[in-house]
This record gives sequence, structure tokens and C-alpha cells, in this order.
Amino acid sequence: MNPAFSVIFLTTLIGTGQGLFLALYTAQAYSTVALLPAQPGSFYAVGSAIALALLIAGLIASFFHLGHPERAWRSAARWRTSWLSREVIVLPALMGAVAAYGLVHYYGWGLGLIGINTPVEGDLALVIGAGGVALAFLLFLCTGMIYACIKFLQEWATWLTVVNYTLFGLASGFLLATAYAAWRAPALMYFYGGWTVVATLAVLVTRVVSLIRNRRLKHKSTIQTAIGVRHARIVQKSQGFMGGSFNTRDFFHGVAPRLFRSIKWIFLVLVFPVPLALLFAGMIRNSPVLIAAAFVVQYLGLLAERWFFFAQANHPQNLYYQTIS
Repeated sequence: MNPAFSVIFLTTLIGTGQGLFLALYTAQAYSTVALLPAQPGSFYAVGSAIALALLIAGLIASFFHLGHPERAWRSAARWRTSWLSREVIVLPALMGAVAAYGLVHYYGWGLGLIGINTPVEGDLALVIGAGGVALAFLLFLCTGMIYACIKFLQEWATWLTVVNYTLFGLASGFLLATAYAAWRAPALMYFYGGWTVVATLAVLVTRVVSLIRNRRLKHKSTIQTAIGVRHARIVQKSQGFMGGSFNTRDFFHGVAPRLFRSIKWIFLVLVFPVPLALLFAGMIRNSPVLIAAAFVVQYLGLLAERWFFFAQANHPQNLYYQTIS
């Protein structure tokens, strides 16, 4: 497939925003049971603002691959059968939950506003945040299933697609939370850093498994099935066009094989070993700058990973149009 950069930015930005929000809520939940030191409401309010900004940026990016952005609202109409429609509905709902979570912390509101008094500090934020957590994981599911449900693109049609989208979002979100904590709440830096390592190593395993799986795939479609001829030896010599077409532009990335393979190794290096090395160095030296650099490097790697994810999908029509004479 030919990746649209707007979709690459959409999926990586909202994934990081979801992960950051989940990190914020996790820290509050731990502090509620005295496993972590409590933080002021401003810590969660500013963190929620950053997460919301990432979600909004992802939503804005999504408009750039629409032929008629003014009709974007119609994309929610097929929510009964379309994972894309469900994503369009869940994303704004999550944005509302994140905004409400941040506002509740900023103003220090509690359940006492509605006549419910509890001994738990930040009780209203915990309730709203729990709903946000459910929406965040539902959004991971919707985004991953947009691609995993396409059966004829065998590289995507696997449970690993949903798992990788979720784990990449958690890894990048918790890494950003580590950088944010190093700046605003050093007591949480090692907590977030530890979970960043866990999420990053987990997605390293699942992403490598998906790479191995895709390399061993035996495609159901062949040149024989594409043209309806069952001869054992058929060789394609031309794509069937004197010039390009919609088919050749939108369903094949057009990158040289050597560069395509290089991008795989680029993202494997930038997403995993380099950020972890910078993260460890930053935590040892208590350096927000090094941890922020780890996030920037990993995000650049995520852009390369997402491009590779889309480009690796081999549309069956490429059997007929891909080869150039």
C-alpha cells in the first residue's frame, strides 16, 4: 500500500495521547492507595492538556487525506458495521473525557458537587478517568481493527495488529509521561520509566513476531488467480499502463526494495534500543533533556514503523499492476 502521511500522524499522535492519559490515571490510582506520592492537581491538569493536544493534532491530521473534509461527519454513520465509524465516535468521546479529567483536577472538584461525600481525594477525577481509560482502550481496539478486519490484506489481518497499536501507544505515552514527570514530578520518574521499559520490550516482542509472520506469509492470491489462467509458469512483464494510474499510485508504495528493507531496520533501532539507552541515561543522571530526547527519537521511529506497516501490506491487485516493463 502507499501510506498517507496524514494517517501516519493520526495513528501515532492519538496513540501517544492515549498512552499519556493512561499513564496519568495510573499514577493517580497508585497514589490513592498510597503506593506513590500524591501530586497536585496542576500536574494532572497540565498532563491532560498535553494528552488532549496530541489527540486534537491527530484528529486535525486525519482531515488531510479526505477528498471532502466538509463531509467528514458522515464517516460516523456506519457505526454498526464499520470500525472506522466507531473510531470517529470514540475519539471525540475520549477527548471530552480527557478534557473533563483535566478540568476536575485544575479546579479541585469532587463528588461533593453532586452531594456524594467520600474520604477519597480526587474521587470525581477517578470516576471520570475510569471512563476515559475504557474509551482509550476502546479507541486502540477500533484503530487496530480498521486494518485487522481487512482479510485480503494478510499482513494486517491478525490479532497482532491490535496488540501492536496498543503497545506502541502505551510505550510512547509512558515515555512522554516519564519526560513530563522528570520535569514536574521527579518522584514519579522511575515509576513511569519502569513501565516504559516493560511496554517497549513487550511491543518489541510482538512487532518482531509480526515481522516474522509476514515474511513467512503464503498469499492466497497469485498471478494465476488474478487473470484466471492456471498455467504453472506465468511471468508478468508489464503493469498494463503506459503511465501511472490510481491503481499504481494508491496500492503500491513505489519505494526501491533496498530502501524498503532499510526503513524496517531504521524503525527497529529508533523505537527500541536508542530510546531505552537515552531513558536509562536520563534516569541515572536525573536529566529531563535526555528523557525528552528519548521520546523524540522514539516518535521519529514510530513514524518510520507506521510507514512500514502500511507499505508492507501487499494488495492483491499489485499482482496485476505492480510490475513495470
